[in-house]
Amino acid sequence: MKIPPERLDQIANRFAELEARMASGTLEGEEFVRASRDYAELEPVAKAAREVKAMRDEIAGLEEMLADPEMKAMAEEELAALREALPARERQLAVALLPRDSADAKPAMLEIRAGTGGDEAALFAGDLYRMYERFAAEQGWRVEPVSMNAAEVGGFKEIVANVSGQGVFAKLKFESGVHRVQRVPVTESGGRIHTSAATVAVLPEPDEVDVQIEDKDLKIDIYRASGAGGQHVNTTDSAVRITHLPSGIVVTQQDERSQHKNRAKAMQVLRARLYEKMRDEAEGAEAEARKAMVGSGDRSERIRTYNFPQGRVTDHRIGLTLHKLDEVLAGPGLAELVDALIAEDEAKRLAALAE
Repeated sequence: MKIPPERLDQIANRFAELEARMASGTLEGEEFVRASRDYAELEPVAKAAREVKAMRDEIAGLEEMLADPEMKAMAEEELAALREALPARERQLAVALLPRDSADAKPAMLEIRAGTGGDEAALFAGDLYRMYERFAAEQGWRVEPVSMNAAEVGGFKEIVANVSGQGVFAKLKFESGVHRVQRVPVTESGGRIHTSAATVAVLPEPDEVDVQIEDKDLKIDIYRASGAGGQHVNTTDSAVRITHLPSGIVVTQQDERSQHKNRAKAMQVLRARLYEKMRDEAEGAEAEARKAMVGSGDRSERIRTYNFPQGRVTDHRIGLTLHKLDEVLAGPGLAELVDALIAEDEAKRLAALAE
């Protein structure tokens, strides 16, 4: 995708202005924070624009050298290499100029729930959680469980965790949907392959300023926790159920002994779900465009199959099959799928701009 020369000049001028403002020493408080954020976002774009302009200028200079018989052979060789390399640099710049999802840099709330398949689905939900934990460790992110409902056989009926670090939502947002597993369950004596599923939802976690929640809009119930967790669970009114009246969203939390800690964690989850609802409503006009991309983020959409007998993982949205199931579930192999999904999304958005 060819970027016009005047657009390159605009990028260079804007970055020079920001550099001058940052160096002036006159910025304070919120103004400095905003300028710093703008500078950090524009710096890689400005660098890519400089590289494209330098390559174009070099090509123009070499084309002039073609008229010199003594320089022609050398110029032709260098021209061929530059003309081959330029489209990749121009595409890199075009991708950097694509509109950014405002939530890309935010941490995320990761929710995994066992779906169809009973005990086997709960075990698979546990496998998925460990996969994301290991992938997060590879990225230098931090994973902190917020709430969990463990299954008796192992794994989870449901687990919610906060994932924090650099660019978390940008990398994990295409993981939302139905993940299907095909394998022989540990409990199956006949050796038959079963199909089970778990749903994954990745929600950007907002700052408090992103979502304002009024006390009058909340109905808070305190009750006695039930289930595994030790003697204190059944003797303390520490479980919290928060209902957000305007939206009808209900969040329960009972993992902590402290009612205050449970309330804080429940509010964290509620804030993330409200933020996602706000984003969905704001992007309603672009719903069709979003569906045309890699995925709509709808957790009812089957997105991936993990086939144990064949040792393969298939992402149905982009038709990519990797015969490295163990590596994907171990964490590092997931990066190949994540990168392919991001690349496909970028390609489709670039194509949409070019139409």
